[in-house]
Amino acid sequence: MPSAALGRTVEEFLSARPTLSGAGFTGPVLVLEESALEHNLTTMARWCERHGVLLAPHGKTTMAPQLFQRQLEHGAWGITAANLAQLRVYRAFGVARVLLANQLLDPDGLRWLGAELDRDPEWSVSCWADSVAGVRLMARDYPGTRPLDVLVELGWDGARTGARTVGQALEVAREIAASPNLRLAGVAGYEGAAAHGTGDAALATVDAYLARMRELVAAVEGAGLFDGEEIIVSGGGSAYFDQVAEAIAGPWPTRSRVLPVLRSGAYLTHDDGLYRRNSPFGREHRLAGDEGPFRPAMRIWAQVTSRPEPGLALVTMGRRDVSFDQDLPEPRVFRAPGGAVREFAPGACRVTSLADQHAFLALDDAEPGVGDWIGFGLSHPCTVFDKWRLIPVVDGDRVLDLVHTFF
Repeated sequence: MPSAALGRTVEEFLSARPTLSGAGFTGPVLVLEESALEHNLTTMARWCERHGVLLAPHGKTTMAPQLFQRQLEHGAWGITAANLAQLRVYRAFGVARVLLANQLLDPDGLRWLGAELDRDPEWSVSCWADSVAGVRLMARDYPGTRPLDVLVELGWDGARTGARTVGQALEVAREIAASPNLRLAGVAGYEGAAAHGTGDAALATVDAYLARMRELVAAVEGAGLFDGEEIIVSGGGSAYFDQVAEAIAGPWPTRSRVLPVLRSGAYLTHDDGLYRRNSPFGREHRLAGDEGPFRPAMRIWAQVTSRPEPGLALVTMGRRDVSFDQDLPEPRVFRAPGGAVREFAPGACRVTSLADQHAFLALDDAEPGVGDWIGFGLSHPCTVFDKWRLIPVVDGDRVLDLVHTFF
């Protein structure tokens, strides 16, 4: 943040109509492009409505309640959390419906959750379970008078979580249904790690997993374990949500009404790497519509600090500032101080490696020079936002807002 902003409120800072290049921001600085955010919000909302699915985007991507609010204003049914710490943030900021995509076994966490659910009858939380042992611990330590809604989670051999077979998941469902302080609320899964890439074999693997999810719903229904008017069936990362929608939007041969819920979260900012390649809107997909592709909304600006030898530049951005678990940052644009923003020619510049605070760039020519600024596209937003406490939202060079994150 600019030194002139210190000691001022966000409102006071924004009232001066600051610009990214003129207000004194020091690099590196991550920004969000307003036009891309709004496009992605609108595009996903329209697509979900057209294909009959609800959206509870994964909030772990941004952990930014300001962005949660925008997602809810664009029709999101709820917000998904990954752990208890995130759930507490959601509660503090008034998120009314939460899917906790994890098995909550911590006794103190269960006591807190029970007290909050009893205190606020309008607050809705559903969590996952993937083992009989886990369900028994949950039932033992959950003290609330309102039953805790639990979805049985289906996985596969070697998966991160989830019962390994439909038969095992059915036993978990029986245990949930038999617990006096738990309620079997549906079935959940995560197909995103079942395959890698978008080739025929990868897509077929995802389809096979989703077919097993449908098989589990039918088995639980056939056993008479669902006792409510509605059940949740939830899946959906950000790479294969077209296939998930095709599988869970129905029709369903169940007495209970199925609420098909996607949990895709990375659509909001998209990226310049992993999801650009794998997102359904970046390639041919199953449930095509008239939506254009998502737009990358993240950009990090950093300054060239050294050109120590021909073909090499060092930039003030490193592993502490950007994601690098999937792809290295991509140089997209540059500008000299006071100059116009210019795009790089294809292949003219690339990041070769990252140190803690620096990036190594291979360049074909003398530009950009020492002191110039480079705007980088980033991959995998889930490991970018956690590095930033306050993020400017920009329209071109103008700063429109500052987004707080709560990791």
